[in-house]
Amino acid sequence: MDKRDYYEVLGVAKGASDDELKKAYRKVAKKYHPDSNPGDKEAEAKFKEANEAYSILSDPQKRQMYDQYGHAAFENGGGAGGGAYDFSGSFSDIFDMFGFGDMFGGGGRRSSQRSNAPRSGASVRTSIRITFEEAVFGCEKDLELNLKDVCKTCGGNGAKPGTAPETCPRCKGQGAILYTQQSMLGMIQSQKTCPDCRGTGKIIKEKCKDCYGTGYVTTRKTIRVSVPAGIDEGQSVRIPNMGEPGINGGERGSLLVDVIVSRHPFLERDGYDLHSKAQITFAQAALGGDIIIPTIDGDVIYELKAGTQTGTTVRLRGKGVPHVHHEETRGDHYVNLIVSVPTKLTNEQKELLRAFAESVDGKSPDGEKKKKFFGK
Repeated sequence: MDKRDYYEVLGVAKGASDDELKKAYRKVAKKYHPDSNPGDKEAEAKFKEANEAYSILSDPQKRQMYDQYGHAAFENGGGAGGGAYDFSGSFSDIFDMFGFGDMFGGGGRRSSQRSNAPRSGASVRTSIRITFEEAVFGCEKDLELNLKDVCKTCGGNGAKPGTAPETCPRCKGQGAILYTQQSMLGMIQSQKTCPDCRGTGKIIKEKCKDCYGTGYVTTRKTIRVSVPAGIDEGQSVRIPNMGEPGINGGERGSLLVDVIVSRHPFLERDGYDLHSKAQITFAQAALGGDIIIPTIDGDVIYELKAGTQTGTTVRLRGKGVPHVHHEETRGDHYVNLIVSVPTKLTNEQKELLRAFAESVDGKSPDGEKKKKFFGK
């Protein structure tokens, strides 16, 4: 199939300016980008066609050759590098030039940020164990751990005093190397961290004897961790600027302290609510009266209603867990009441229960029903 005219592909006139070419290419690329048309082969072909057209027309020398000779200028080893076309840059280069490299979610886009630019340090993660009560009301804990600090001898550059790091000859101080590879859309460039300087852009020939060229030394530190009231199992406390040192002058990372909460002997937590069980006697259930219920705040007196059934749940408002960001707001404490049945009774107690049973369901103290009319 004959190739379409490049100006026709982009929808511009032959005398279009550079800005007009850019706007036209942006519109076509956005419309037919594979991320916007997954599985659409026709859209993929038009996207490739638009990239080919713009790679030629955006280059003054190639555009001049195309205007003079057409597609023939780039066939049989022509000025564009032979074959269909030679994409001397990458699609991400064009996207970066337009300033909309994130338009398609960043897929395949090469970061315009240099690898040796300032970057924040990595976060450090550790954990502490606290009691159930400490999780509910909050606490402060001292934590000992090893942390990196900038080496005072070399000031963090890793070089022996009196010397200085040198620019990496392989990446020319960029910290990254461009690699070119063939793809279905042409020649694509990708950026990878320089293996010689590991992205710093510098080479250290004489290393500092204290930090061995790393620029950092490890020290043992004691850090006080303020655990907020209401924190739950699996949540973390974040302490800014206590993680790994930044790279190339970037900020330190954070220290993340994961919280492990010990189990409580009788309380269970559900969000900001607490749950427990309480045993009551048959007499208490039947007659009602005051009972003592243990809570996270201590014992409370609860007035039991007469005739309370086993499995009844009572609610103690505001006796739960404080909200992490609003300590004045607390959950509730739910108590499941269970009527306790005695397993050992004295003879006197048995007689009293038989008499009670007789009064309720008509049974005599010996367990036999009283004879009624049809039983005589």
